Amino acid sequence: MLMNKWIRLCFLILGGGTIFKLSSMKDVFYVPMQEDWGLTNTQIGLSFTVYTIVQTTGLFLSLYIADRFSKKLLLPAGLIGVGLCGLYLSTLPPFTGYLIAFAAMAFFADVLYWPVLLKAVRLLGTKEEQGRLFGFLEAGRGVIDVIIASGALFVFVQFGEGKAGMQAGLMYYTLVTLAVGIITYFIVDNDDAVPATKGKDTNLEVLKGIKHVLTSTNVWLAALGIFFVYSAYCGLTYFIPFLKEIYALPVALVGAYGIINQYALKMVGGPVGGFLADKVAKSPTVYLKWTFLLSAIAMCLFVQLPHASMNVYLGMAATLGFGAIIFSQRAIFFAPMDEIGTPRQYAGSAMAFGCIIGYMPAMFGYTIYGWLLDNFEGITGYNYVFYTMMAFSLCGFVCSSLLAKRLKQPVPEALQTA
Repeated sequence: MLMNKWIRLCFLILGGGTIFKLSSMKDVFYVPMQEDWGLTNTQIGLSFTVYTIVQTTGLFLSLYIADRFSKKLLLPAGLIGVGLCGLYLSTLPPFTGYLIAFAAMAFFADVLYWPVLLKAVRLLGTKEEQGRLFGFLEAGRGVIDVIIASGALFVFVQFGEGKAGMQAGLMYYTLVTLAVGIITYFIVDNDDAVPATKGKDTNLEVLKGIKHVLTSTNVWLAALGIFFVYSAYCGLTYFIPFLKEIYALPVALVGAYGIINQYALKMVGGPVGGFLADKVAKSPTVYLKWTFLLSAIAMCLFVQLPHASMNVYLGMAATLGFGAIIFSQRAIFFAPMDEIGTPRQYAGSAMAFGCIIGYMPAMFGYTIYGWLLDNFEGITGYNYVFYTMMAFSLCGFVCSSLLAKRLKQPVPEALQTA
């Protein structure tokens, strides 16, 4: 008897929340990495530059492998590969080895694993369930983030902190990742990827799927929807310095605000966004359309508030309210990939393409926002950041509106198989 899809989703969430913890080790071990490993700020930063390069270029390979090979092989391979990288990192290798490990983790986590995870989640349910499935994926990953990171911190303290504590923490991450990888192999059902049909080579069928994805207007519009959500999402980072500089947010509240902004909104926004997309809007695309407009209006109103005289708690509430909208969008922004009718045998290619286009803002968004703050002082710089976020939301509204209109056409392109 097949395991219930919601139980399988829970195990997919476990993997999705675990696989990136080693590459995010700085969240817990930043100071020990400097003091006990001997890494500089620049070296730690360079590791993420290498990671992003491999991630971005490798996603083009994902267009092929995500549908060419079974998720039963790719998902465990990604987790176990990252775990083996963690095993090497726990020896505190020299900087060159550190960079190689980060490049390898980008390949295993972002090229082999992530697009296939999105494909697996999509294939779990019907078109009417996509919002909830992706919403719970995002919320669940937030819960796993907290649990796994807290466990690493506990291990770090138990082993006396310092070098020994950091190595023990990295080994903890490693063992958890390897264990989840092994479990995943037995939980995830097998698939035949894109099967060869009569007289047709499997590789040619995969390439046919890639061609379909790259030439589909609806796939491009869905991917651009992800792009504009992520562009605004990058701007949420700057609410913390904004509150600290403009509202004089007390240091004691900075940490609490960060936890709410990064974890609580993810855990709440995921299920809420998924429920609203499926049950109220009855369409992830329509939900994105109206929330894009809502976020643009909310940001326009936010800029007009008398920030110089407002209470800090009102300022926090206003920024968290806007963040909640964005997190609800981020939870379901891959769901339209099913709604547009991309054939399920091409689901991996579609998700990989969505990752390529959708995550591009990480390459320039933070730079643009940072440049605005560096070149325009005080509230002026922050207003420019907020107006830029508003512009991205308006572009997303246009994009989602076009896609929603196309989906209402009698014979939408999405239903074509080539």
